[in-house]
Parts: sequence; C-alpha cells; structure tokens
Amino acid sequence: MLKDASNKLKIPGSVGIIPTDTVYGIVARAEDEQAVNRLYKLKSRDNKPGTVIAASLEQLEHLGFKHRYLKAVEQFWPGAISVIIPLSDPNLKYLHQGKMSLAVRLPDSSELKRLLSETGPLLTTSANEPNNPTAINIDEAKKYFGDSVDFYIDGGNLSNRLPSTIIRIIDDAIDVVREGAVKIDDATMEP
Repeated sequence: MLKDASNKLKIPGSVGIIPTDTVYGIVARAEDEQAVNRLYKLKSRDNKPGTVIAASLEQLEHLGFKHRYLKAVEQFWPGAISVIIPLSDPNLKYLHQGKMSLAVRLPDSSELKRLLSETGPLLTTSANEPNNPTAINIDEAKKYFGDSVDFYIDGGNLSNRLPSTIIRIIDDAIDVVREGAVKIDDATMEP
C-alpha cells in the first residue's frame, strides 16, 4: 500500500496523506524545503513544527540531529513515542520553524519503515484542519484537503488509533507534552 507513496514523495515539493504508524498524516520529505513549507502552509502551522519520522537513527543524524541526543532517547523506539530533541542547525530553520528543536520518532511498522528507507525522513502532522479532529479515513482527509495535496494512500478506517505520545526530556525527567498511544507511567528515565 505505502509503496505507491515512495515515488510520489520523491517529486520535489510533493505532499500527500498516508496512514502512519499512528493516525493519518500529511507528509513531506524532511529534506525537501519546498515540500515542508507547503505542508506547513496547508496546515496553517506557524511556529508549531510537526514530527519527523525516520527508519533509523542514522537517517536522523544525516538530517542534522546530534548523535548524543538520539542515543539518550533511543530506548523509546521503535514505537509511538515522539521525543522533542534539539536541532540547532540554522539551515534547518524551515523544518523546526525557529524552535531549535523538533519531535522525532522511529515507527514500529515494517511497511512504514520500508517507505522511510526509500524516501528518507518524512515530516508529518495529523491529517486535519486546525481545531478539527484527525481524519480517521481517506474520505475525511479528502474533505479537509481536497486537491491541495498530491496524493492519498488509503489505509482503511484508523478510528481505533491514537496519535503518538509526545515527550520532552528535562534533565532526567520525562515531560509529557501530549498523551497519546503510549502511556508514560514513570516520570523519570531509566538509567
């Protein structure tokens, strides 16, 4: 199903809707500044960066995340936990929107990992308009985005899925930014 997205995402500036490991997401190649800017414009996201999903830590390092930050949180992956990590590269301001950090995750879906291996890291955010529920099927996504995206990949009804849990590590404590698919019971990191 997702293999159809690979070639479409490799077209410069391409933005589409796919089923991620959590919910339907609007996606763009993270290294494609034109596509990322287009995604943010479609979502009316100013100063609210999305999440980067990748197949491996190496892909995230290649994108510009520092190895030490990734190694410190790798125990959370693969899975539906997005971790906000510093990203200080000024050339990536288009991606982090001046926040100097970005949520990242390594999904636990073999099909999605195959796609990410082919496309490189993707920037994603939920497939919805601001202040509206996330699309649970392709028909809802099409109502939100119509012809403004380049393609849709139908993954069926995803109403049983929650968005990723978003956390930030402060010293050795876990700050839950958004409760989602994974419940964080422990407020401190394991050694």
